[in-house]
Amino acid sequence: MPLPLYLLALAVFAMGTSEFMLAGLLPGLAADLGVTVGTAGGLTSAFAVGMAVGAPLTAALARNRPGRGSLLGFVLVFAAAHAAGALTGNFPVLLATRVVAALANAGFLAVALTTAAALVPADRKGRALAVLLSGTTVATVAGVPGGAVLGALFGWRAAFWAVALLCLPAAAGIAKGLPPVATSAGGRPAPALRAEVAELRRPGLLRAMLLAALVNAATFGGFTFLAPVVTGPAGLGELWVPVALVLFGTGSFAGVTVAGRLADRRPGLVLAVGGPLLLAGWPALAVLAGVPAALLPLVFLLGAVSFAVGGTLITRVLYEATGAPTLAGAYATAALNLGATAGPLLAAATLGTAAGDLGPFYAGGLLVAAALLVATVRPRVG
Repeated sequence: MPLPLYLLALAVFAMGTSEFMLAGLLPGLAADLGVTVGTAGGLTSAFAVGMAVGAPLTAALARNRPGRGSLLGFVLVFAAAHAAGALTGNFPVLLATRVVAALANAGFLAVALTTAAALVPADRKGRALAVLLSGTTVATVAGVPGGAVLGALFGWRAAFWAVALLCLPAAAGIAKGLPPVATSAGGRPAPALRAEVAELRRPGLLRAMLLAALVNAATFGGFTFLAPVVTGPAGLGELWVPVALVLFGTGSFAGVTVAGRLADRRPGLVLAVGGPLLLAGWPALAVLAGVPAALLPLVFLLGAVSFAVGGTLITRVLYEATGAPTLAGAYATAALNLGATAGPLLAAATLGTAAGDLGPFYAGGLLVAAALLVATVRPRVG
């Protein structure tokens, strides 16, 4: 894989760390800014909504500019938003910086997905996407726990400064290592914006986006509410929470890496094997939550399969959106973040039911079941 892909993955690592690290920073942040933890949790929702809405908007604005210039601009805005957030003592200002950071993140990922696909032969998009998404999975393994440690030792602002600093070598690498190519494949002029938007009327593209959103909703819904299960039904201490998160992150890295080699040539195999495993795996995690010896291996397995299937579906979005070369990454990003937004909200709604803390896992099973039902409408996803 070309070196520029790994430079893009470094930026994705910094951004992924920011997206997920708030889970371990909310109590201290809320106390420092004089708001409730529930109010502080709105920072996560604001970021996710900004990602989902911002992907097509920012990609449309950047579509006629060289990929390198757009990517560099998005990284620098993202870094500046975190520096501003670290300096403020006002919650509304912090909320605004999260929205700005989300828009920059969305724009970066949308352009990076399209750029990554343009850097490799047409039949290697899956492997290129696996390299790019490895930044996110490594963030769940190292970045998020690292942010939690910084927050515990030096306060939540230190974690924000760390993310801002991480962006600087990524920006330098993009400026020096990425060729100033247009995001359209082969350097050909991009179609008119209206023609690219019209691709959204294609059933194949819409189906791929819906499947990706449903599977990722199950993933992020379960991941978000994993900690209460570890300390509750599983009966483990708080120190086991980062262990479980690292297991999920390690599994996700393994899954996206393996699936990246299959997503181009044998996507049907990944989906045919992974779909039923997820359908059974999320409810099994709920049923076996009280048995740590089963819970922890299942967490690893579900991280692997979730990202293998989710990453493959995101790749299918790119393949289906070949008629929208500058917005394909935006469509993939929107699908991913619609799932990341809806999943935790649906999972949270189950906490007040009889299922309690286990409700998000049952919800994950239902979301995967819905995805499999959608897939049966047309057996071949791509």
